[in-house]
Amino acid sequence: MSDSDRISDEELHTPTEKVAGAPGVVAVPEDPAASSRQVSSRRQRLSDLFTIFCAGFALISDGYQNNLMTMTNVLFKKEYAAQYTSAVSTQVSNALLVGEILGQITIGLTCDYLGRKVAIVTTTALIVIGGILATASNGVTILGMFWMLTVCRGIVGFGTGGEYPASSTSASEAANEYTLKQRGPVFILVTNLPLSFGGPLAVIVFLIVISAAGQNHLSTVWRVCFGIGCLLPLTVFYFRLKMLNSKLYRRGAIKRRVPYLLVFRYYWKSLIGTCGAWFLYDFVTFPNGVFSGVIISSVVPNADIIKTAEYQLLLGSIALPGVLIGAWLCNRLGRKNVMMLGFSGYLVFGLIIGCAYNQITKIIPLFIIFYGLMLSFGNLGPGDMLGLLSSESYATAVRGTCYGISAALGKTGAAVGTEAFTPIQNNLGKRWTFIVAAICGVAGILVTFFFVKDVKGDDLANEDEAFRAYLVAHGWDGEMGEDDLKALADEGIPPAVMGAEEVKM
Repeated sequence: MSDSDRISDEELHTPTEKVAGAPGVVAVPEDPAASSRQVSSRRQRLSDLFTIFCAGFALISDGYQNNLMTMTNVLFKKEYAAQYTSAVSTQVSNALLVGEILGQITIGLTCDYLGRKVAIVTTTALIVIGGILATASNGVTILGMFWMLTVCRGIVGFGTGGEYPASSTSASEAANEYTLKQRGPVFILVTNLPLSFGGPLAVIVFLIVISAAGQNHLSTVWRVCFGIGCLLPLTVFYFRLKMLNSKLYRRGAIKRRVPYLLVFRYYWKSLIGTCGAWFLYDFVTFPNGVFSGVIISSVVPNADIIKTAEYQLLLGSIALPGVLIGAWLCNRLGRKNVMMLGFSGYLVFGLIIGCAYNQITKIIPLFIIFYGLMLSFGNLGPGDMLGLLSSESYATAVRGTCYGISAALGKTGAAVGTEAFTPIQNNLGKRWTFIVAAICGVAGILVTFFFVKDVKGDDLANEDEAFRAYLVAHGWDGEMGEDDLKALADEGIPPAVMGAEEVKM
């Protein structure tokens, strides 16, 4: 070996400005696969694996919290019939949504500025604190108790809303490094599957608790159900404290002078697509989740609470396989096509139930099957694909922000849908909640077709490089990355990528 090939001990152990993983710098000889001298390849892969699995466990908690009010609404109407009016029901249900909207935008920005780890730890803590306070809700009057519950559910919502951009972006980036070819299916299985499983889980917990406590202790039932929601995020808290930010984030983050105008100019079409489709999806799916127990209760003889819960569990079980089918189809048909297929299910089954509502509701199992199939198509299409597309369509530097904005517009649709649900039922009739779902299905197909990018599942680093080249070509000269992989934006851009961007201009 020549003198020029040797690396002295001093060079190996003395920190330098150029580090492995930055453009033009090779990995250290002891660990050629390492992204930098500070993080070994083994530690990074282990962190990626735990990040993927922890996202799944944490998002079960989010799904549980999102569906907790389904049976609780039915319980509250029985236990506090005089005080739990339609207005109070909407107030308590929307508290989570308002918190989620604020959390999605705030944590979306936070996980881009401060890192995925800081955002994830913060959201976990908020879910636990808010859940404890909600469980202990009390007041001088029953309405006072519901006001405390409203505020506490808002805190939980801020945490669960923040989990969307924080967990999803970190899971997508980790899956990109760990299993690139199967990134789409893996992402769905650790995001939308646990979110969707949270619905049946909430009903199962409710049935177990009410069977143990009895229908004469309904206050105990709802408090125990709320308390169990605090335990789920604690199962992964330790692992989240130990996680690393992804290699993509450590190279692609922009922590100062974020060029938001250029971001909007580059991604405006994709933002219309993901925001618009998510608004329409949540406008349908959230009120149908929150009020499905009330809908089922209205067609069950004597509105029996146990029978309602059993049918609710059947409904959630029918809707769940759609998630798995969407995961199987996403690489085969493409993300965009699967999403349009899912929206078409709203059109078909929404019209079937809506047009034949009086006849179908006389046969409750048939009604539950069609209702479940409509929700299953929602899971298969926009439920699976919106999170995946929102994590793949944007560069790492703004992935959390754009994902958060898209999800926040979705939750805005959920809030509007929840507010509109009861007036639609009262003024137009119950069938129209399903006909409106069919109309949203048509609108979703059109928004997806014209505005959603047809992402093929390529390496997320390709999008990062294209975005970086765009920024540099338009005069932005800031720093990108953090710590071990920090470098100037124009350093190390592949000539082919830069040339392509110059041709566009």
